[in-house]
Amino acid sequence: MACPFFMPASKVEDGAWLHPSRLPLGAGWRGSCFAPEHEGVEPSPHELQEFCNMGYATSCHRLPRERVYDAVRFSVTRDQADLLTLCFVCEAGHRPVHHGILQYDVISNVWRDSHPDKRIQKMAECYLQSYLPRRHATAHASLGSGVQL
Repeated sequence: MACPFFMPASKVEDGAWLHPSRLPLGAGWRGSCFAPEHEGVEPSPHELQEFCNMGYATSCHRLPRERVYDAVRFSVTRDQADLLTLCFVCEAGHRPVHHGILQYDVISNVWRDSHPDKRIQKMAECYLQSYLPRRHATAHASLGSGVQL
């Protein structure tokens, strides 16, 4: 559940997360804050680890008091050879407020549809960027074991 005001930019390869693949965006990310009156601010490494990449950042001093979402979750709900379907859920108070699906054409490397909020779309792209290498690793491991995909 990433913070809905976080705009990820680059993957953190040397982060302090114990299991980065379990993070909401599939890895830790650097980026900028886009909370009102703080657009473009680069959070500290501590803020990235505790707030931006995790959501529900009630201790973050930039988090607006009035907000529609507290966090955004992503998951792959369908993985076909040519098409990935991602589900997103925007939460407030640990409850779904808004949800939907985004589809990515793996063959053409294009989104069939995108989210109108550029932050959520960027998070979906980052989630996908973290997911695809694991997908390929799993496919290669399965092929090596004689299992058909």
